[in-house]
Amino acid sequence: MQLNREVIAADGAPKPFAGAPYNQAIRAGNFVFCAGQVGLDPETGALVEGGIEAQTRRVLDNVVAVLAGAGLTPAHVVKTTVFVADLGDFAAVNAIYAEYFTHDPPARSTVQVAALPAGAAVEIEVVAAD
Repeated sequence: MQLNREVIAADGAPKPFAGAPYNQAIRAGNFVFCAGQVGLDPETGALVEGGIEAQTRRVLDNVVAVLAGAGLTPAHVVKTTVFVADLGDFAAVNAIYAEYFTHDPPARSTVQVAALPAGAAVEIEVVAAD
């Protein structure tokens, strides 16, 4: 059986790191699997300043941009995984996360990790369905 697989490349979200073998997202059937996003400014490629709140907002703006590139919105998200460098930041991340997923939020896992790309404090990946 041939898998219907489409690469999603969205404007408004950071491009994959130079030479890194991944895409922003892949559509497979009715699902869109989005690569984890960190708080990189899509224009400069630099990690945003302003702490965990600013990074979380930028992460979720990047997620929204990738979803839009697939013709989707946060309402299409069925599962998220949140990676934080410090679980002590969970309340701040959660408060901003709630602004993006306001109605029937997706299933979610949150884990503390030793380190994230670019020295980020938070990374979020999502799976969406249309």
